[in-house]
Amino acid sequence: MPQRVFITGFGIISAIGIGADETLASLKAKRSGIGQLELFESALSNIPVGEIKKSASELSELAGIEHNAHNSRAFLLGLIAAKAAMQMAGYQKGYNRMGMIGSTTVAGQDLLDTYYTQMLDGTLVDAEMHRAFTGADATEKIAITLGIKHNVTTISTACSSSANAIMNGVRMIRSGLADTMLVGGMDSLARFSLNGFNALEILSPTGCRPFDQNRNGITPGEGAAFMVLESQSKAACKQKYGEIRGFANFNEAYHQTLVNPDGAYAEAAMRKAIETAGLQPADIDYLNAHGTGTEANDLVESKAIKSVFGDHLPHISSTKGFTGHTFAAAGAIECVFSLLAINNNLALPNVGFSNPIDETGIVPVTETISMKINNIISNSFGFGGNDTSLVISKAE
Repeated sequence: MPQRVFITGFGIISAIGIGADETLASLKAKRSGIGQLELFESALSNIPVGEIKKSASELSELAGIEHNAHNSRAFLLGLIAAKAAMQMAGYQKGYNRMGMIGSTTVAGQDLLDTYYTQMLDGTLVDAEMHRAFTGADATEKIAITLGIKHNVTTISTACSSSANAIMNGVRMIRSGLADTMLVGGMDSLARFSLNGFNALEILSPTGCRPFDQNRNGITPGEGAAFMVLESQSKAACKQKYGEIRGFANFNEAYHQTLVNPDGAYAEAAMRKAIETAGLQPADIDYLNAHGTGTEANDLVESKAIKSVFGDHLPHISSTKGFTGHTFAAAGAIECVFSLLAINNNLALPNVGFSNPIDETGIVPVTETISMKINNIISNSFGFGGNDTSLVISKAE
């Protein structure tokens, strides 16, 4: 029997709130955080985004550190969420059997303007600014701040990054390599990523509409979420907010950005996650879908869902209509949403839905539903078909 792994603390910051209380209130009220871009000037300022209305100096204050121009926005968001998770779990600092796995895709690209200007005018770019662009910088700075030295790692697998961080944190504990893991992800809005997704022609001009027949693209967002995972013995005397009961990852390597239209690996990830949890599809009460609002993803994912669950679908929704697509942070943010759903016995609404997709007819939850929830699947499907599903269960 594999070691059981529980969540004893979590922290979150996104466009719909800072912390669990603000986040839950927004979810219940169907209060989306998607709106106008205000962080920086852009030719794409007409494109809706899921923006956190805080400056770098304000985020530094929330994180409890001095403002430093070399700190990326991703690091600040991550530190806020990580500190909250540690505090909830009863930790101020790490210890020698605590590890950390963070994740990011955008990394320090919000600092690109400063960096690029220095490159053009011949100014020497200092090493601290240079490090802020590396994918590992935010994770390592958080680990240093929190005194975590054991197995500090960063994962970057596009939109499945933080789901994979959670999965591998569970593996670390089950294999006996750690007792406690701080896991999650962080990403921020930046000109670089906004322009990049515009080049792919997948930005929604209106705000994403997951699983709607008239969906027209993604809405970029920003945020962070972290969780403290602990072994059964370590968590024995603590409050437990949930259990990571099952997981699976498949990498289809179909295309650099597109998903395989047959949905075989998305289906396989869900099936394997349910199997590793020791459950059957009928045991899943609610499914938090990847649901980006693009034509390709939502059709493929809805086909895969129907293949796994047949005519007995669980309640389904995508919560990206609240936050936008937070890239590497999405899996961790949606895992926290799942914890809120489990601990408050709620199926969460799918914002922006009007008409089902013709080919599949799936109708997601459009209002908050009060119901008993024991098991949730949370999907995170990344570019190139890096597909991860987590089964999050009520702690018993």
